Amino acid sequence: MSKKLFFPIIAFVLWHVVGMATADEQTQVCLSTNHGNIVLMLDGEKAPKTVENFLRYVQDRHYDGTIFHRVMENFMIQGGGFTMNYKQKPTREPISNEADNGLENTRGTIAMARTSDPHSATAQFFINVVDNGFLDYKASTRGGWGYAVFGRVIKGMDVVDAIRVLPTGSAGPFAENAPKSPVAITTVTLGQCK
Repeated sequence: MSKKLFFPIIAFVLWHVVGMATADEQTQVCLSTNHGNIVLMLDGEKAPKTVENFLRYVQDRHYDGTIFHRVMENFMIQGGGFTMNYKQKPTREPISNEADNGLENTRGTIAMARTSDPHSATAQFFINVVDNGFLDYKASTRGGWGYAVFGRVIKGMDVVDAIRVLPTGSAGPFAENAPKSPVAITTVTLGQCK
C-alpha cells in the first residue's frame, strides 16, 4: 500500500474513533415534562459511573411517568423517584459517589440525589436552579463528599425556571415543597427532543 493511500485511511479511522469517543462521553438526553422539554448534556468523561447508572434507568424507562416531587425556588428541583400518585419506584443498588470529579453544583447542572450516606444515590436526581457550592465535594468524609454533578441543562432552562416557582405544599409523604399541581416527567429519552 502506498503512503499516499495509507495516511488518509489512518486519518479517516482516527477521526471516526475520536468522534465516537466524544459522542459516548457527551450524551444528550431529552427530559419531557408537562411543562415543556429539558435537554441535558451528560458528562461521561468526568462522571462515568453516574452517567452509566442514569442511562440504564433511561433505557429501562424508569423515569417515564415520574414527577418532580420536590421543588425549592432558590435551591433545586428534584425528581425521578415517585409516580404521579407518590408511590416510590423500586431502584437498583446504590452507586459510588463521584462528586470528587471537579464538576460543581452551579445553576443548570444535574446531580444525583442521595441520603446522608454519601454512596447511596440510585435513581433520583436534581437540577440546581442557583449556584449551590455548599453541595460540592470538600473531602472524602461522610460530611464532605457532596453531591455528584454529571451533566448540565443545554436547552430548556426556561422550563426549569417555570417549575421552580410553582406553588408548593404537602403531598403524598412530603410535608412541604411538593408542587400543588404535579409536574410530570412524561418520558426521558436519549438524544434531542422531538
